[in-house]
Amino acid sequence: MWFIFAILSAIFAALTSILAKIGIEGVNSNLAAAVRTIVVVLMAWFMVFITGNQNGIVDINKKSWIFLILSGLATGASWLCYYKALQLGEASKVVPIDKLSIVITIVLAFIFLGEQITLKTLIGCCLIVTGTFIMIL
Repeated sequence: MWFIFAILSAIFAALTSILAKIGIEGVNSNLAAAVRTIVVVLMAWFMVFITGNQNGIVDINKKSWIFLILSGLATGASWLCYYKALQLGEASKVVPIDKLSIVITIVLAFIFLGEQITLKTLIGCCLIVTGTFIMIL
C-alpha cells in the first residue's frame, strides 16, 4: 500500500509544481506560499476530522511535538525557497534540483537514523545527481 501512496505523492508533487508555476505569475512568492499553506492546513485538518483522529492530539508526546514543529519549520523554509526559485526559474530546472532532496534525505537518514546505504542506493544517488546536472545544463 505504501507504494501506491508514494506514486500518488509523486503525481501530486508534479501537479503542484506545474500549478504553482502558473499560479505564481505576478504574485509575490512568499504570499503564494502562504496561500498554498492555508489550503494545505485546511485540507489536513479536514482529513483529521473525517477520519475521526482529532482526539489523538492530546496523545502526542513532547518529543513528537518538538520534531513535528521542527519538521513544519523545515517544510515552511523549503516551500518559501521553492516558490522563489519557481518564480525566478524554469519549472523544468527548479524541480530536478529540488528533488536532490532524495539524495540529501538518504545521507541524513544514514547519519541521524542509522539507515544503511547499500551499493544499489549509492549507485542510484549518483545517477540522480548526474541526471539532475544533465537536466539543468
